[in-house]
Amino acid sequence: MTVTTPGLVCAHHHLYSTLARGMPAPPAQPTDFLSILQQIWWRLDVALDLDIIHWSAKLGAVEALMSGTTGIVDHHESPSSIDGSLDVIADACAEVGVRVSCSYGVTDRHGSEGSRRGLAENDRYLSSGGRGMVGVHAAFTCSDDTLHQAADLAKKHGTGVHIHVAEGPDDHEAGARLEGLTDETWLLVHCVHLDRDLPGLIAHNPRSNMNNAVGYARPATRPNTVVLGSDGIGADMLEEFRLGYVAHRADDVTASPETSWTWLENGYVLLPECRDDVVVWNYDHAESPWHVAFTPGTRPITVTSSTGETLLEGGCPTRVDVDEVRAKAAESAAKLFARL
Repeated sequence: MTVTTPGLVCAHHHLYSTLARGMPAPPAQPTDFLSILQQIWWRLDVALDLDIIHWSAKLGAVEALMSGTTGIVDHHESPSSIDGSLDVIADACAEVGVRVSCSYGVTDRHGSEGSRRGLAENDRYLSSGGRGMVGVHAAFTCSDDTLHQAADLAKKHGTGVHIHVAEGPDDHEAGARLEGLTDETWLLVHCVHLDRDLPGLIAHNPRSNMNNAVGYARPATRPNTVVLGSDGIGADMLEEFRLGYVAHRADDVTASPETSWTWLENGYVLLPECRDDVVVWNYDHAESPWHVAFTPGTRPITVTSSTGETLLEGGCPTRVDVDEVRAKAAESAAKLFARL
């Protein structure tokens, strides 16, 4: 017996990180969140080029689809290859059949020219009809002027700002700096160390928060609508749901999986069309949070888009050759690792 659900949504992803698995060890052992950024992610994003971005996004989209995830809200950074990068991601996802909302993470880490180019990429992409938001890396890597420019650009395009907020202690002033600037259209990611309530959706990323040892965000205590993301660690949203539940349960023994399931379903606020996609699962209780929370190995058999197109058949994508995508991604990963 099988059961169907709508397509799932990953409400915060970094598709550029798909090829990071197995990357060379950093020059020095990271010992805190800031050094993880400096030694790993800020070295990796500088090494990206458009070809690597393409295959990283394509493999990430394939793996999302093979997990029943038909929509991704992506946050991208590639300081050495900014111009046109959002189109590369959008096109790669479209080839697979996965919906994507793109944004470029503006930052002053590479000087005012770097932030200007990041803002320009968001503006260019959104002006051309691309679906997305205005991206900002985080308050602690941006000046107040850059934050205000991003907010103004988002208003110009009638969208929100997609930004990491108080993920680690180094961004502890984010709440004070963003107060009065955010609104309900913003996507506030992590909020682990946020010291006040701000308007906007909150994207909770339990696996990433554990992996980076930044602490538990306690999303259930916030008045905001909470959505569930992966922060770049794949897009298996049933697995992320399970982690969301057990992290909540570890903090509150009265917690039930229904809360984490609500966070998962709230992703349709960002990509509502995914609700009309149909996923057939190999488990006959895949629509039940109480079953899925304790049942590993729940996988999609078939995914049909809202237009009626079969995107996944027998667990394999129909638009692309998964073996070819993996082979090309492996070649790009080798090139990326050589630069690191």
